[in-house]
Amino acid sequence: MPRPQRKKQIEELQTLRDGRRTVAYVTGDRLPNMGTQIAGDVFPLIYNLLSKIGHVPKLDLFIYSTGGITMVAWGLIKLLREFCDFLSVLVPFRALSTATLIALGANEIVMSPLGQLSPVDPSVNTPFNPPAPQQPGSPVQEFLPVSVEDVRGFLDLARDEAKISKEELVSSVFSQLATEVKPLALGNVHRAKEQIKMLTEQLLLEHISEAERGRIGTIVEIFTRKLFSHDYLIGRKEAKKIIGNEVVDAPPNVEKAMMDLYSSYAGDLELNTIYNPEGVLGKDSQKVATFRRAYVESTDGCYVYKTIHQIQRVQVQTKPQLFGTHSKLIEEGWTSDDS
Repeated sequence: MPRPQRKKQIEELQTLRDGRRTVAYVTGDRLPNMGTQIAGDVFPLIYNLLSKIGHVPKLDLFIYSTGGITMVAWGLIKLLREFCDFLSVLVPFRALSTATLIALGANEIVMSPLGQLSPVDPSVNTPFNPPAPQQPGSPVQEFLPVSVEDVRGFLDLARDEAKISKEELVSSVFSQLATEVKPLALGNVHRAKEQIKMLTEQLLLEHISEAERGRIGTIVEIFTRKLFSHDYLIGRKEAKKIIGNEVVDAPPNVEKAMMDLYSSYAGDLELNTIYNPEGVLGKDSQKVATFRRAYVESTDGCYVYKTIHQIQRVQVQTKPQLFGTHSKLIEEGWTSDDS
C-alpha cells in the first residue's frame, strides 16, 4: 500500500485513540529467509520520528514482530519513555519474544482478539555453539542456537524423569552435555538466563507501582521459565491473567483500525506469501527484485528496510535439463520512504 494511504490509516488510529501519537515498528517474518528481527539499527530511526513528535503525555507503539535482540527491548523502552509519560503498546497480532519484552515495559498493552505474546527465554548463538551442518561450498560456518530452556530441560529430564540424583551421576550428565555443547556456550546460556530475568523485572519496574510490586516475581517466573516452550502462544485472556490490568481489550473501532493497519503492512511485506525465486522470475530469465522487509513509521515519516536481489535462472543439470535459480544481493538496508 502506498505511504499516503498508510499515513491515513495511522491518522485514523490516532483519532480513535483520543489523539495519541503512534509510532509503528513492524518486522516481517516472511518464509523462507525473508524475515527480519528487532535490532539496534532502529534506534536512530525511531529517535528521528520521536523528535518530530516531541514530548507528549501519552504515546502508542504499534508493533508486529516475532523477536530479535533482547537488549534492544530495554533500550527501546528507555528511548520511548524519554518522549512520553504514559506508554501503550498496540498488539494487533504477533508480539513475540523480544516484542513481548517491549510490551512488558509499557504502562498498557492493548490487544486485539488475535493478539499474541510469548515466553521470553532467549537462544544463544556464539562461535562456541555446536556447528550447524555446512552447505557444500559455503564459505561461512554457521552455528546452532542453544536455547536456555533446552539446556534446563535436559538437566530436568535427567533429574525428574531418569531420577538421577546422586552427585557423581549428575556430574556425569553435565559432562556429557559439556561434550556436545562447549562449556563457554553453556556459560553464555547461564548468563542469558540471568539477564533475561533481570530485564523482565526491570521493564516491569518501569511502570508497576511500589504497592503492587509483589506480583512482579510471579510475572517474571511465568515469562522466563514456567511456560517451558519458546513457541508457547499467550492470547489476550491468558495475558490478562498473567500480567493483570495492564492488558486491555482494544475497543471494536480501535481493533478494526489496528487490524487494517496490520493488513497493510502484511501486504507490503508479503507475509502471507512464501518466498519463491521462480515465482518472482515468472517467464523472465533474470530480474532485479526489491523486497520490503520491515517498517518504522509515523505520520511524520517512514523508513523501510529493503533487500534488492538480482535473481537469475541457471541450468543445474544437462540431461535431463534441470534449472534452478541464483540470487545475488545488490543492496540491503534502511531507507527513508515517503512514496
